[in-house]
Amino acid sequence: MDATTSGTPTIQYHNIPDQSGTAIAAASIPTFPRQVRHCFGDSSPGEFPLAANPSIVLHVLTACNLDPRDLAKLEATCSFFRRPANFTPDYELSISELAALDICQKRAIFKPMTDEECQNLKRKCGGSWKLALRFLLAGEACCRREKSQAIAGPAHSIAVTSTGVVYSFGSNTSGQLGHGTMEEEWQPQQIRSLQGIRIIQAAAGAGRTMLVSDAGRVYAFGKDSFGEAEFGVQGTKLVATPQLIESLRDIFVVQTAIGNFFTAVLSREGRVYTFSWGKDRKLGHQTEQNDVEPQPLLGALEDVPIVQIAAGYCYLLCLACQPSGMLVSNYRFIGFLNSIFF
Repeated sequence: MDATTSGTPTIQYHNIPDQSGTAIAAASIPTFPRQVRHCFGDSSPGEFPLAANPSIVLHVLTACNLDPRDLAKLEATCSFFRRPANFTPDYELSISELAALDICQKRAIFKPMTDEECQNLKRKCGGSWKLALRFLLAGEACCRREKSQAIAGPAHSIAVTSTGVVYSFGSNTSGQLGHGTMEEEWQPQQIRSLQGIRIIQAAAGAGRTMLVSDAGRVYAFGKDSFGEAEFGVQGTKLVATPQLIESLRDIFVVQTAIGNFFTAVLSREGRVYTFSWGKDRKLGHQTEQNDVEPQPLLGALEDVPIVQIAAGYCYLLCLACQPSGMLVSNYRFIGFLNSIFF
């Protein structure tokens, strides 16, 4: 049938130039001028100058709990983060330094420190709040605050729960289990006399146990002397329940370690103290051979913040936090022996 006679409308064809799909897609996307954003900005519309809102920037940095290395990278990237921010408590501090200080003030170890102690910590860490923050974070990781712990001694074991409850079991010849008796316990038993005291760290030695509370107090029980077993002599006094060490009352302790001949404790400021049997200067300080009072460790790490300690048979390992990196140092017999950077 003829389309013209049937009344059907005629289809009109037009010449359409051949275009690729890419060209068509590109033509359909409108282009806009790119806005270049700088830290300080200028008068161009749509820009957000950081310098106009430093308090907001500081709040963001603090709320995000940035790592000290991230704060240092910000300083290296933009001069805005290096310039004095004109904020209290120190108008000369940069935004990144203020953020590091604010994050430090959130840490449980830092909060109770006096202003003088805080400044001393900053000085020992290299004069930077970012380095002080690195020290605090490393110390928290090493001391395992608010985490469960299991400690194995030569003949007895200690378990600390995440809530600070302490259990002990094993040999009890010197009262080192802390239950008030000399009877052995081969099933974990809670140390009842510590109820109401939250323990964050424990150390077990030959016939001796030491515990550190969240208030920085140190409790000890078991044999009250060191080294006598080597010569076939028993300690003169046995303590079967946890007793507060009065000589450490003025030191906020975060960790303790027991060697065969000595005891070491670490303060929240990163200083190491040693005491007990110290023949041949095993204690690392220039005093009498046997010191029952804690004395600060002297030598190469005397003014370097320490984040962790570990005691061996007659030596002490220290993990130090230095601006150039972490350092492991070994004290044995006559003070400083060697060190390893990593």
